[in-house]
Amino acid sequence: QVQLVESGGGSVQAGGSLRLSCAAYGYTLNTYCMGWFRQAPGKEREGVVVIDGGGRTSYTDSVKGRFTISQDNAKNTLYLQMNSLKPEDTAMYYCAVDFRTGACVLSRARFRYWGQGTQVTVSS
Repeated sequence: QVQLVESGGGSVQAGGSLRLSCAAYGYTLNTYCMGWFRQAPGKEREGVVVIDGGGRTSYTDSVKGRFTISQDNAKNTLYLQMNSLKPEDTAMYYCAVDFRTGACVLSRARFRYWGQGTQVTVSS
């Protein structure tokens, strides 16, 4: 059974850092398309970054140079290192995975399995 469990969210001041974790169960991490998404109150869920089975990544423009996706295959865990956080980064952050073949893209529709989310709040 596929399960994704996020952790690491919290409250920080602008300019601070957080590292989110997504522990994956039921499959091998570095084989499929995975991603981090976020959803702020009243807004659509948007893609932050995706990584495919070959390690290729794609970031949304607003986080380039500040966020970094990585994975620990031994722990079967995906990470999102977030630096230079801004108030507009405040959102619930979700990790997701999909096992279908095809391009790994920053689209909510691309992903079938989702975690429960972890809240990130950045104050000014």
